[in-house]
Amino acid sequence: MNNTEGTGREQPYIGGILKFRIPFVHYRFEYQDFIQGAILSCIPLGITSAMVSVLGMPIEVAVLMVVINNFLYLLHTSFGDPSIAGWITAGIPLYITYLVGFEAGPERIKALVALQLLVGIIFLVLGATGIAKYVFEHFPISMRAGILLGAGIASLMRVFNPAQPFMGKMPIAFAISALGSFFILFSARAIHYRAQHSWFAWVAGFGIAPGFVIGYIVGILTGEIPAPKGVFDHFIIQMPFGEMVGTFSAIGVGMPSGAMWVAAISLAIVAYILAFGDIVVLQAMIANCNEVRKDENVVFEIPRNHIITSIRNIAEGIFMPYIGLCGPQWTGGQALVVNRFVNSTPAQEPSFWGGVTCMFWGMGIAMLFHPFVQIILPAKLIGFGLTLLIQGYLCVYIAFAMCTTNVQRGIAGVMGAALISANYVKLWGNAFWSGPTLALIVGFVLFLLLEYGHEDKSV
Repeated sequence: MNNTEGTGREQPYIGGILKFRIPFVHYRFEYQDFIQGAILSCIPLGITSAMVSVLGMPIEVAVLMVVINNFLYLLHTSFGDPSIAGWITAGIPLYITYLVGFEAGPERIKALVALQLLVGIIFLVLGATGIAKYVFEHFPISMRAGILLGAGIASLMRVFNPAQPFMGKMPIAFAISALGSFFILFSARAIHYRAQHSWFAWVAGFGIAPGFVIGYIVGILTGEIPAPKGVFDHFIIQMPFGEMVGTFSAIGVGMPSGAMWVAAISLAIVAYILAFGDIVVLQAMIANCNEVRKDENVVFEIPRNHIITSIRNIAEGIFMPYIGLCGPQWTGGQALVVNRFVNSTPAQEPSFWGGVTCMFWGMGIAMLFHPFVQIILPAKLIGFGLTLLIQGYLCVYIAFAMCTTNVQRGIAGVMGAALISANYVKLWGNAFWSGPTLALIVGFVLFLLLEYGHEDKSV
């Protein structure tokens, strides 16, 4: 199931394969998603610490790269791909381990260039040839559910692990934010209030923003969250484009050697396998949109998603190699946009494209203003934790809904457990044999053994 179609009409656009939609022409400005995006801008800035320590770049260059990377997400939503795109996040520890094996400085930058360009080439080849479309169209439902279940439980485990900062360092602030956000987003009573009270429908349209703000205030009062500092040091962030391109790009340091290309091949394949799971989650969420909102047909095409993801990786690999790489979806952000859309009437949110695009406009524009970034940054863990919670909730319930037989549920459960458990080890000293690879193998073997060729829906 690649072209996930509802019964409504597709939103108008300009073009062919790349469906260009213009703000205020093809979709209205959704200020509530814009505000959600602005609040969540604190999350992508969290990668700057790794960029500074591993790549040796000044913080100003790292922040500039984050801002540019976020604006490039608009390539997806502006050209017909309904994805809240992001990094290939799960592999970041692997990328760092790979990079520190090279000498700090230009050699390390070249190693990252090789990795990101290879990832871009993989996406381009699989997308342009239709191989990815064929694979996903024939991917078993039980295995899709297994990936969703594993991704969801992994997110929830991270939130409730006492060693993590969410419940460990700010239990009061985070608990209040989480309970408020979950009530607004998922409560049956809240759905009733939306229909009965226009003021509540308006508040609920902001998604996690109300819970985030209340939790932030409580956190400052309890001392769990530090007060913002350096708010008025600058107005607009610094933009050292010359230093970024001259010192930290393929144009400035040169292209990788042959040995570097070879060294990056296996890790590039691992990165794609990690991204494979993100695409499965995205596909399921868009199907959920079309099932609930019959008024609009949101079309998701895997080749288009692959081609745009490849463009981002190749462009960044040349001009600003990015340590998180470019992935096809950010599940937490996608969950927020999807949830608001499916819980809104056509009058409240006429089109999916308004919300999904305004989320990125809000996030990108907010990061240009130094005072806003400094104000929001102390509460970045609340924003991150809320997206993990929402991601976990949606992934788990969609996984359960996808399965129609006990055999499918059983395969999904075992595969999800393999995905989570195997992430704690690296078998045979090779990153390739980590959670995603083993989960796919386990799920495929169980599918062949228990499900393939059997049409009995009673088991």
